[in-house]
Amino acid sequence: MKVTDRVSMLLDHKGRDIYSVPSDASVYTAIALMAEKRVGALLVIDNGRLSGIISERDYARKIILQGRSSKDTPVRAIMTPSPITIQGETTVDEAMRLMTENRIRHLPVVDYEGRVQGVLSIGDVVNWIVISQHEAIQHLEHYIAGDLAH
Repeated sequence: MKVTDRVSMLLDHKGRDIYSVPSDASVYTAIALMAEKRVGALLVIDNGRLSGIISERDYARKIILQGRSSKDTPVRAIMTPSPITIQGETTVDEAMRLMTENRIRHLPVVDYEGRVQGVLSIGDVVNWIVISQHEAIQHLEHYIAGDLAH
């Protein structure tokens, strides 16, 4: 594993589960699904196309702090429309840079026709980088010890 690996490899490793809601679902339904699936964001998919993303951050800032009702508010009212996306060929390093620069925690991965292939979280990226660094350190330790067979 390396930071120059493609995110498609990361998705193959972590899984390609996609959790989503339609934009007309209630925010309450979205939050309940996030809790059930133990994820911090859901894709908003209408008619098979990505139309937005809703996160716990959206809920906190646009429902709780504004005193709105999660059962009466549709997802479309608080989602981030047209989210930043990446393709499977994007490197893990580039995905992390995009997340950092744009202050986002989730990146939908789409194919060239815009079909969703999976979702990366900042946790997925950090875990990949930690494993990558661990493998590099092990390789260097074996090299220094003269154990080139590993």
